[in-house]
Amino acid sequence: MKKKGDIDIEIIPSYDHVFTEQVRKDGKKKSGFLKFFFKKNFSAVLFNVLIYLVQSLPVYVMPIATANIIDLSTAAIRDGLNDYIIKMIIINLALFIGTLLLNIPATMLRYKVLHKVLRKNSAGIKSAVVRKLQSLSITYHKEIETGKIQAKFLKDTDKIDEFFFLLMNNLLLVLVSTVVFLTISICKNWMMALLFVVVVPLNVSIARIFRGKIRSGFKDLRVKNEDMSSKMNTMLEMIPVTKAHGLEETEIKNINAKIKNVANSGYKVDMTTAKFGALIYVCNNSLNFLCLGFCIFLAIKGKISVGDIVLYQTMLTQINNYVNSMVMFAPAISSGLEAVSSVSEIMNSDDIEVSLGKKNIRKVEGNIEFKNVTYRYPHTEEDVIKNFSLSVKKGECIAFVGPSGGGKTTLTNLITGLLLPTSGDVLIDGESTKDINLSDYRHNIAVVPQTSILFYGSIKDNVTYGLETFDEEKLNEVIKEANLTELIDSLPDGLNTIIGEHGEKLSGGQKQRITIARALMRDPKILILDEATSALDSVSEYLVQQAVYASVKGRTSFVVAHRLSTIRNADRIVVVGGGKIVETGTYQELLDKKGEFYKLKTLNDLTNQKAEEDLN
Repeated sequence: MKKKGDIDIEIIPSYDHVFTEQVRKDGKKKSGFLKFFFKKNFSAVLFNVLIYLVQSLPVYVMPIATANIIDLSTAAIRDGLNDYIIKMIIINLALFIGTLLLNIPATMLRYKVLHKVLRKNSAGIKSAVVRKLQSLSITYHKEIETGKIQAKFLKDTDKIDEFFFLLMNNLLLVLVSTVVFLTISICKNWMMALLFVVVVPLNVSIARIFRGKIRSGFKDLRVKNEDMSSKMNTMLEMIPVTKAHGLEETEIKNINAKIKNVANSGYKVDMTTAKFGALIYVCNNSLNFLCLGFCIFLAIKGKISVGDIVLYQTMLTQINNYVNSMVMFAPAISSGLEAVSSVSEIMNSDDIEVSLGKKNIRKVEGNIEFKNVTYRYPHTEEDVIKNFSLSVKKGECIAFVGPSGGGKTTLTNLITGLLLPTSGDVLIDGESTKDINLSDYRHNIAVVPQTSILFYGSIKDNVTYGLETFDEEKLNEVIKEANLTELIDSLPDGLNTIIGEHGEKLSGGQKQRITIARALMRDPKILILDEATSALDSVSEYLVQQAVYASVKGRTSFVVAHRLSTIRNADRIVVVGGGKIVETGTYQELLDKKGEFYKLKTLNDLTNQKAEEDLN
């Protein structure tokens, strides 16, 4: 339920195009990120500036009031105290106190507006990255390490948040205050204004000298952080194997090497930033000293009053502080821009599934045809599937068998549309997978992968994953079909039993049957089982096999089989080798033929027999 003051996530604008880059004439990429940010939030930025001017009135008024009071006090000492001087002193004090009190509501109002805008932008960007990750192809996700994606999403989007805050709460407002003080100085004395004008270009020139080196340093640090994050992710996944083989010290050594790289890269950035800061500090204090001397000279010459010395000295100190802040923000700006560049690597990837303008398929019958299909993985030179043709009628159960690397799993990925043919077509009820809305189409498909993919939660959560509503009677029916009844009855919390991360509290067969139940819960028209009984013991294999038999009834089914005993009841067995069909037929027909399937079956039997003998 939405509470008062909450950010309305539903109306967060799409930020997908924010990261679009254009190539400049010099060949370098130019991001429209900042332009979009200010254009999208123009009214909020303008309001932020106006309220900031009210909020900062004490800072602007104080040096003027102080200078007036000093001049009035000097006049009183020289000429004696009178009503006019007392009245003017009170007015200046009242003006300062009034603006000071006004600061409280102005600050609260500005921060309310500012942080709501910042949080909304932050949510919009994170949402855009999630949408992009979901739209990217399976090939993209296989090529980039999970740890690197996590680093980009968690760390770099947070740095972009900090970058936004820096722009809105610091950089933009520092610029406004600098302009205000320069305007005051011009109105008071143009000679002093000329001195103030020197401050800005001098500091900016120093910043330009260091900018490239700082940006380069942050890029190197970001890449090394991603590398460390990726290695850390792998280490956590491998802990059971690491401990089983006594490789803890080896892993510690490998991770420490990555940590050392990050530390060294960070140290270089720190030293560059420190050198930059020291140079700015010396320049600004030198200018302060120069200003003081110049003000005293003008006061002696009668060009300015004694109070003006304090006024100009205070204003120059403020301008120096503001400009110094802007310049010192250079490392943070570089870090923020590098974070934008990092997230852009995801957002600008064109390896996506495009559904816009594609034909929606709400209902699938289950007729599938491979029509002269060839497929080659990106960045490779050999076709995995070669001129493959196969027609499957709705309700048929087709088994793919053959040696590893023959193209069986690639064929199932072509059926689901995770891969699209390099040439030829995969037709679903006569429609090419290249022309249909794949997301819509996949609502009619269920896949049971070779490795059970489960998440932390209950058995019920995992079986009903992705379903907003479901029928309890249907759930109980699916549990029975997946051969899970006995397991669930034996658990104290039944369906509500928490299975741990990746289902670590369950056996391989139990996990696989839960995966089958999840597939059946969707009541798919097309079911794909990719080596569902591989790496299971005999009892688990039997239970999973019974679940498989129950699941394929009345559905167009594709079974990739490692253990050939699981496909006796398949309508057709397709032997695949080298990306081509070697032979097809029923289980018995292929055995009688004594061809490639017969050889595979004989070898499979010998392997299973040898394994049983070794166990005994």
